[in-house]
Amino acid sequence: MKWPLPESKSVLVTGCSTGIGAATAMLLREQGWTVYPTARKPADLERLRSEGFDPIALDIADSNSVLAAADEALEKMGGTPGALVNNAGYGQPGALEDLSRDAMRAQFEVNVFGMQELTNRFIPRFREQGRGRIVNVSSIVGRVSLPFLGIYSASKFAMEAMSDALRVELCDSGIAVSLVEPGPITTHFRQTSVAQADHYLAHGDSAFRTLYQREVERRRQQPVDKKKPFSKPPAAVAEKILHALESSRPKRRYCVTVPAYAGAVFRRILPDAWVDATLSRSLRKKLSQNG
Repeated sequence: MKWPLPESKSVLVTGCSTGIGAATAMLLREQGWTVYPTARKPADLERLRSEGFDPIALDIADSNSVLAAADEALEKMGGTPGALVNNAGYGQPGALEDLSRDAMRAQFEVNVFGMQELTNRFIPRFREQGRGRIVNVSSIVGRVSLPFLGIYSASKFAMEAMSDALRVELCDSGIAVSLVEPGPITTHFRQTSVAQADHYLAHGDSAFRTLYQREVERRRQQPVDKKKPFSKPPAAVAEKILHALESSRPKRRYCVTVPAYAGAVFRRILPDAWVDATLSRSLRKKLSQNG
């Protein structure tokens, strides 16, 4: 299906402190877009200014911040936004039995509720124009739920479901909705997960206590830029986002990295029992390494 191209090349990109968001902001600017990147911390906002951007403060978990950021962005865009890229998010690690209600709520506030609340501020303007692009950065764990990433997977499954529904709801509006599903990307994401583990995981009496301690320590010592097998840099995701914004036939889903493509096929063709057995074998191997 063909979609009208945005008339205005102005875009709000969330979560631009590092990684995928930062790479996306850079690439889109190079391609002629007027990019308004968001970040939460003052230091990150100042760095973005030093790089020549006009950043917008946004705490995606705070409704007041979301509404203020949306209003500021729309004003700077002259009321004619071209696109919205929902990239801000984080991954809460831990077995589901060890997560508090607060930890689970925080995951959904950022990855789901804040994302959709921000999107809802842009949709009326897109409708008025008869065109617009929405790109939601999901993950392959939005298709394959992994142990110890259950609540993060749940938030990405929710993003995928909401994006699918939204795409149909907007079918006659000229607004295209795309999902980008990265696999392993070389970013600070894992280090952020370590901080979340320390903050929320009650691993003092957990059945997985030893595994948590080993994984946290391993990730603390792992260089941020260490390349994992089949991983790609953030720029690979940015390129998919660019296509979703500029193509007259944007895809509904974009996989990034071989594991992402493999995971999508894995989930689609294998019976649930086979998926469970494969993941269970991997889990038992990890646990056996703890002695």
